[in-house]
Formats: sequence, C-alpha cells, structure tokens
Amino acid sequence: MKLDNVIAVRKAKKVYRDGDKCIKVFDKDYSKADVLNEALNQARIEETGLNIPKVLEVTTIDGKWAIVSDFIEGVTLAELMEKNPDKLDEYLNVLVDVQLEIQSKTCPLLNKLKDKMNRKISEADLDATTRYELHSRLEGMPKHNKVCHGDINPSNIIVTNDGKYYIIDWSHATQGNASADAARTYLLFCLKENEEIAKKYLEIFCKKSDTAKQYVEKWLPIVAASQSVKGNEDERQFLLSWTDVVEYN
Repeated sequence: MKLDNVIAVRKAKKVYRDGDKCIKVFDKDYSKADVLNEALNQARIEETGLNIPKVLEVTTIDGKWAIVSDFIEGVTLAELMEKNPDKLDEYLNVLVDVQLEIQSKTCPLLNKLKDKMNRKISEADLDATTRYELHSRLEGMPKHNKVCHGDINPSNIIVTNDGKYYIIDWSHATQGNASADAARTYLLFCLKENEEIAKKYLEIFCKKSDTAKQYVEKWLPIVAASQSVKGNEDERQFLLSWTDVVEYN
C-alpha cells in the first residue's frame, strides 16, 4: 500500500488514498480496542444495506493500526454547501433525508446509545448534582433501537458523480434514540458557529420526522455532556455550557 496521497488529517489519524482504497492510519498510541470497534461498527452497518464504504482489511503499518476500506469518489456535502451557499436549504434537506434513512435501520449488535451516554456523563467535568440530573433525564427518555451515526454532519456524506450518497466515519455508531442523534448534529453546527444553520436543520429534521422540537431539545444537555469528555478545551467549555438541565427556547 502506498501512503503518499494524504486526503485528510484528523486528530490522531491520517487518511490516504491508494487507487480504489482508502487507508485510515491511526497514531501509534491510539487504542487498539477503539480501532477494532470502529472497523466492527462499519462491518455491521454494511449489513444494513446503507451506502457506505466496505471494510477491506484491518492491519498494521509501521507499527500503527490501519483500517482499509473502499475509496468513494466524489465531493462531500460540506464542500457543496460551501461552493453553493444559495442551495443551503436543498443540501440541509439532503442531510436530513440521509440521516432519516440511517435511522430507519436497526442493527441489534451495535452498542447501546444510552449505555455510552451514561458512561460519558459519569466522566464529564461536572458537579455531582448536575451529573445526577443528567443521568435521571437520560433514564427517563424512551428506549429506541434505531441506528444512530453519532457524528452525522455534511463532511461525512459523500456525493458521487452519479448522485448517490455515501456515509463515512462510523466510529461513533450506536443503536438508540434518533432524536439524540439529531441533537448531536445540531450541536455540531453550533460548534462551528453556525447557529442559524443549526436552527434551520432542526426545523427540517422535526418536520420530516414528525418530531416535536421540544423533544429534541430535551436531549441537548445530555448529548452535550456526553460529547464534552473528548475534544479540545474550547469545544469542551462550549459543550459544558449546554449542560444545564433546563428547557431551551
């Protein structure tokens, strides 16, 4: 495998293209368990029939773990949104349609979203009272088993030349409540200081899924606390500011 064509650089990993293969190489100190879990998630999602790159191999390269999968030729939805700002509404509708297609699937062997969030809330830099309130709210939320991507945003959707949509990056995939996944996407837009886009996204999601906006908003403190455990300091502080267990208007 050739590693001379870098196509993306992420925290603790680099992504290369070698012909029709995509090679994600993790840093040497990256958790083996997390690498294997990501590959397993992706393999399990393949079985749902969603358009995703197929896992071809899990290997090591110069002592670093790597996941080799299909390379999908195309442009990301994020690139299209930046190139054609006048088509924002159209692209947000595509984002929601893709997300709803994901959430129409079930995958019984995926980790459960509630279990992951309970664990993350316990690790969050919050006082005991706030953690208790968040755990209590999470426990009171309905238990669903829909596939949740965990990081659905325009940069994780690739549009091919023939108009197909492929979803990448399944490291955070779980099964659980679709509205929690929507809350995560809302916060991702807010993290990039795109609050107006975030609001528009949420309106479209709620309309197309026939979900009350207030219900998604109930997930925001829970999801923010869960996501605050990782990320840089600025992101962590921003997310922690959303963890008050109050109603958002």
